[in-house]
Amino acid sequence: MVSGLWSLAPHARATVALAHGAGAGMTHPFLEGLAAGLGDAGASVLRFVFPYVEAGRRMPGPAAHAVATWAGVQTWLVRAGAGPFVAAGKSYGGRMASVATAEGALSPLALVYLGYPLHPPGRPEKPRAEHLPAITVPQLFVEGENDPFIDPRVQFDEVVSTCHDARVHWVPDANHSFEVKGKRRPADDIGAGLAPVVAEFVRGLKAV
Repeated sequence: MVSGLWSLAPHARATVALAHGAGAGMTHPFLEGLAAGLGDAGASVLRFVFPYVEAGRRMPGPAAHAVATWAGVQTWLVRAGAGPFVAAGKSYGGRMASVATAEGALSPLALVYLGYPLHPPGRPEKPRAEHLPAITVPQLFVEGENDPFIDPRVQFDEVVSTCHDARVHWVPDANHSFEVKGKRRPADDIGAGLAPVVAEFVRGLKAV
């Protein structure tokens, strides 16, 4: 059992389950801004925490715990009558959604990665991508051009090319947190600024 925040949009046209990154919980300003923007675009949003955050720890636990959490989120949405949903997540949260989907524990309409952590910074020899070709639902990678988690770019491009149905939205000059050097913006504004990108992708899905 983990905590969550459910925002039901009036006359909702879609549902997005939104997971946090490894170093922040569901109330991080980036997710607050993104969730508010998605709500304005007509999407209901479920935010939640992984078990390690619920327990007050700072480091993620075993991947199996995150996969089980995503499966539990899906069960909750089904019981709530939310219908088909899109699984989205910042960095770690998005990667765990992809693992859960590849393993068959999660059946979203599509996946959205907000800064996919392809490898630890400076460690391209340790990619986290072997499961991605097994995913058959559409995938949207929202990536900062200066994100060290996907450098070198050619490696990231090769990974995306192995995916069944994937597209990339590039944020010019942005890092892993979508911050741009020399341009100070609050995290909630950054999140809100990406909401239209995610909303447009969701609206383009056939079942929405």
